[in-house]
Amino acid sequence: MDLRDATRMILTESAGYPELLRITQHSYEELSAGRAVPHTVLSGVLAEATREDVLGTLKERYGAEAVDGMVAVLAREIDRQAPAARR
Repeated sequence: MDLRDATRMILTESAGYPELLRITQHSYEELSAGRAVPHTVLSGVLAEATREDVLGTLKERYGAEAVDGMVAVLAREIDRQAPAARR
């Protein structure tokens, strides 16, 4: 699964949540056009999907393994882009 597929999974269940729909649609369009999406936006997608329990809905539809893979793809990209914390 790639980043675009991960955002598309969330997008399929975001119609009832305007803020999630807005940021996920934007992210998906950017990724489809070959453009990068900042880690802050991807973090917002993941946070909002968690807050609205869209991840739970996706688990019911696709299974825990698929959703875990989707979250891992998003988390890896967020981690890759995020600045390293100073200690």
